[in-house]
This record gives sequence, structure tokens and C-alpha cells, in this order.
Amino acid sequence: MRTVAVVAAAVLVLTGCTARTGTPRPAAAPPQSAAPSLSPAGELCGEQVRTDALPEWARAGFSWDGSGTKHVYGAKGDIMAILFGYPLTSPPAPDRGNKILWVAREPIERGGDLEIRAALAGTTVTAERTVAGGPGPSIIDLPRPGCWHLTLTWADGADSLDLTYGVP
Repeated sequence: MRTVAVVAAAVLVLTGCTARTGTPRPAAAPPQSAAPSLSPAGELCGEQVRTDALPEWARAGFSWDGSGTKHVYGAKGDIMAILFGYPLTSPPAPDRGNKILWVAREPIERGGDLEIRAALAGTTVTAERTVAGGPGPSIIDLPRPGCWHLTLTWADGADSLDLTYGVP
């Protein structure tokens, strides 16, 4: 009987059997290959800026696969921050803004906003920002340099990610 249970468990693991509801989803995000960065204060930040091709779901408006464009996946893979203002700085650099294009994996209900709650690592400093109309283009300025943990919520989703803001 024990052999049957072990074989059944192995089959489930090998076939990737999971409970599913609705449409199957691809993996949340490809494996992260870049190492986490250090913030200006020296703390390890979970941010992993990538420059590989954007996933199909994040390419709207691009005339190519987005290779070379800096981006960060949300922890669950439900949102992506495309960093057009890289490197992000606090205060903002005088010659460019902290422009971030937020792209949700699933089509979103229009009318809701993207709410951002940001917490500076190792401190009690927090900030809140709103992107009107849900995930989309934005300028996100935060009050101090460092590693910021962002909790993001929108009409039909939620995710989180870390972003490093350096000194201009």
C-alpha cells in the first residue's frame, strides 16, 4: 500500500497536478536571473530589474518584443513595472522623471485606480500614490532614496514588488 501511495505522489509531482478553476494560467514570471540590488543605504532590495523580452501580455504598444526595456515583475506575476525613468531617483532627477508603465497580466476593468502603498525598508516611512484609471503610465516619486516595498491594488487584482530609488 505504501508503494502505491509513493507512486501516486510521484505521478502528481511529475505531471504538475494542481487544482484549477477557470482558464489555465502560464507561470507567473520566468525565473529571476538578476541578483537583488543594494539600495543607497546598503540594504538588500528584492528588486530584480530585467532586460529580457517582455512577456506577450505586456507588449501592447511596443513594435518589438521589448528586449532591452527595463522591467520588474510583481511577486505573483500579476503586474509588471516597465521602468522608462530608470534609474528611479529621490528626489527626481532634474532631467527626467520617475516614469513607470504599470501593466496588469489580466485585462482590467476600467474606472478603478491603481493604489500604491509604499514602505521604505528598515524604517517606518510610508507613502501612498494613486494612478488614475488603473494600471497604466505614471510618474511615481517617493520621498527618500532606498529600497521601497510597493503593495499594489487595482479593480480586479493585487500584487507587490520592490523598487530601488537612488540619489540623482
